Amino acid sequence: MAAKQILLLTGDYAEDYETMVPFQALQMVGHTVHAVCPGKKSGEKVKTAIHDFEGDQTYTEKPGHQFALNANFDDVNVAAYDALVIAGGRAPEYLRLNPRVLEIIQQFAQASKPIAAVCHGAQLLAAADVIKGRRISAYPACAPEVKLAGAQYADIAVDSAVTDGIFVTAPAWPAHPQWLGQFLARLGTEIKL
Repeated sequence: MAAKQILLLTGDYAEDYETMVPFQALQMVGHTVHAVCPGKKSGEKVKTAIHDFEGDQTYTEKPGHQFALNANFDDVNVAAYDALVIAGGRAPEYLRLNPRVLEIIQQFAQASKPIAAVCHGAQLLAAADVIKGRRISAYPACAPEVKLAGAQYADIAVDSAVTDGIFVTAPAWPAHPQWLGQFLARLGTEIKL
């Protein structure tokens, strides 16, 4: 298996698990992961939030960890990466207002490089206008945006994921085993036990 170069797009108040778990798990299997956030440099941190499902009408939010970035957003060159991961949480809500973020996503899509997005990460896919005609999962509150972007919203269990072409998407962090498993398969990663 050839190790891949993966870009992880995150930001302040991204969901803690949806940032930390893919960052660590993808490195664990031998890939290089560069975590970036607009306006921040390598070594700076983003604040994460922990979203939990406790029986309320929506998720609850609590302070998460300080997550250290390990690359500079301003230095991102899409040609240097094999794939993109987009963390969910509240970060996508403001990241979609950044033209360079949308340009990066569009460049990955135009190059047919795998893109994994979880939870509210679909807000970035919709804003970048790259999911028309695709089957895309997301946190249910993002379903209207997915549909307005011309995609079919995949209404799947919270611990499930869906792959459609280059896109691997899931509703929330409980789907990590399925989401990351499908993304690794899309990357051609083979794990032998």
